[in-house]
Amino acid sequence: MYFDPYFRRPAKSFVRLFHASPDAPAVDIYLGDQLVARNLSFKEFTQYLSVAPGTYNVRAFPTGVTTNPVINTSLTFKPNAILTVAAADRLKNIKLLPFEEPKLPSVPGKSYIRFVHLSPNTPAVDISLPNGNTLFRDISFREASNYIPVSQGTYTIQAAPTGTTNVVLNVPNIRIRPNRTLTFYAVGLSDGKPPLQVLIPLDGSSYIDV
Repeated sequence: MYFDPYFRRPAKSFVRLFHASPDAPAVDIYLGDQLVARNLSFKEFTQYLSVAPGTYNVRAFPTGVTTNPVINTSLTFKPNAILTVAAADRLKNIKLLPFEEPKLPSVPGKSYIRFVHLSPNTPAVDISLPNGNTLFRDISFREASNYIPVSQGTYTIQAAPTGTTNVVLNVPNIRIRPNRTLTFYAVGLSDGKPPLQVLIPLDGSSYIDV
């Protein structure tokens, strides 16, 4: 058997699409001319798509329609990147927001978490534990916090407008297992429908090798 010591595996990017717009319809999404997501509804994620690095035209149409896209833009995917691309904001202002999911150094018995603010009518927030310990400060709409390491266990998190104790979101019974990387996505509307809520998918960096 011959082994080429100069062989390099072709670089790829891994991209997950996420519908985070509270008033946008379900959509079909195209990368270039390829349909990559069909009937993606609010709060839904695709699987990670393996794509060649490069710049792509990205279009989103109401499901079953191929004219008048609600999104028509370009995104560039770097080699060996893992990311989630969220369609965020109200429909009239909808845009794609990429959030990279880097590989982080392993810490025994711990996981990494971060918070992404995708609620268009919620002010900047602080994210805390019920005992008052603050995890993330002053996270504004469309922003992502840095990752922080946390111990395994079951948590309750609370969101309050920055600098206040007026809790606008309380999320109990969040079980965090070790050796994972998680993003907490806040979606929906404060005092509206769909209501403000948090989705906690596992980041692809937890299990995808690049």
